[in-house]
Amino acid sequence: MLRPRIIPCLLVRNKGLVKTVRFGDGKYVGDPINAVRIFNEKKVDELIVLDIDATQDGLDPDYEMIKTLAAECRMPFCYGGGIKNADQAKKIIGLGVEKVALSAAAVEQPQIITEIASELGSQSVIAVLDVRKKRLGRSYEVWTCNGKNNSGKCPVEFAKLLEQFGVGEIVVNSISNDGVMEGYNLAILRQIRDAVSVPLTALGGAGSIADMQAMLAELGVMGAAAGSLFVFKGAYKAVLINYPSEAERKMLYAV
Repeated sequence: MLRPRIIPCLLVRNKGLVKTVRFGDGKYVGDPINAVRIFNEKKVDELIVLDIDATQDGLDPDYEMIKTLAAECRMPFCYGGGIKNADQAKKIIGLGVEKVALSAAAVEQPQIITEIASELGSQSVIAVLDVRKKRLGRSYEVWTCNGKNNSGKCPVEFAKLLEQFGVGEIVVNSISNDGVMEGYNLAILRQIRDAVSVPLTALGGAGSIADMQAMLAELGVMGAAAGSLFVFKGAYKAVLINYPSEAERKMLYAV
């Protein structure tokens, strides 16, 4: 029986772990290796690591960092950042990573989804859609490169296209909700969920277990990902790597 997945999402910049607010300058919060080790102890469902500057700066994936992270991980591991072609994706999977995540590359050349899926299987390729509402109007657009480039694409229609190209999962990341910790953007999540049949993961905005519970109750079984929720604790946002307790997870799994 399918159940929700509770997924920490770690952002990496210059090999350090950072946390952003609405895709602004990241606050340094520690060493990603230490975070992975703590998440191992807490037996997390899955882990996403995104190198947020690799694509923007035209860099290739940091294979040494990926290899080190993969060697430490004791949970399914998804990596994204700087992937431009199927050969890079194959190399990353060969390092012990279960899934690769594409954002700008998927927008600019969606056929790369098919190329990777044909080599590695659809389950190994994920598209990350960073979405933001238009300044005027109620519709949304897909942005890339840390929210700097507007593709002009409708996320719902683009999600349908990605499904046709063979994507195995779509992560929907709300730029306006990123780091704010006031809940997920249920409106765009609902629109995309109703348009595609591939697994979805929600990212951007979770500030509490209750936010995850509300999202899952509204939208059904999917991935519930978060960054700030799993690296900060308390009103003053002290850095503390954490994860829901067993009782909290059972509650979320039962939604």
